[in-house]
Amino acid sequence: MLEFETVAAGVLAGDLMVKCSPIALLRCGTIHPGRFLILVGGSVASTEEAFAVGAQTGESKRALTGSIFLGDVHPMLHDAVLGVRRGLVGDALGVVETRSSPALLGAIDAAVKSTPVVLSEVRLGDDLGGHALALVSGNLTDTETALAICAERAGDQLLARSLLPRIDADLRSLLDKGTRFGDCGAFEPSGAEYPEEVACSWDV
Repeated sequence: MLEFETVAAGVLAGDLMVKCSPIALLRCGTIHPGRFLILVGGSVASTEEAFAVGAQTGESKRALTGSIFLGDVHPMLHDAVLGVRRGLVGDALGVVETRSSPALLGAIDAAVKSTPVVLSEVRLGDDLGGHALALVSGNLTDTETALAICAERAGDQLLARSLLPRIDADLRSLLDKGTRFGDCGAFEPSGAEYPEEVACSWDV
């Protein structure tokens, strides 16, 4: 993955990368705040060659704000960046936010390779002001260890992390569907108290 400060540099880098090596251009496009993100994959050799060209060529090199090369990406991370979601497992939830998408990929890849947590969701840049987000779940010890690995790997690119030792069942059911506010359906938590006129809206 490569992240560029300008769209023009990112589009140029993407063109150079796919022309130099037989790779799959998995995802690319603009993210906040006006940056360009490229995700490619393929054999280790072809991906490494394309990565080097994208990161080191002229305007691309000057505009590069972050990058990560994963020679043996974990299957859960591969699936997650392509939009596959997994339900939360265990009692504990870990939330990781980084300042850039490449930083998150490196941190999460290390965490899921070292601990038996489940990677439930990955969001890269979109609607996050350029930040990146991941949810991991499992038992408390494994989830806590995964968060510590993420923090160490991300370094100064770590924005925040949270550990929920016993996640609320209602919150779990919502997060299983995703973290986007716009995708969250109306939900009545058990035992909730609210005015009658608000209660009516849950039935709409």
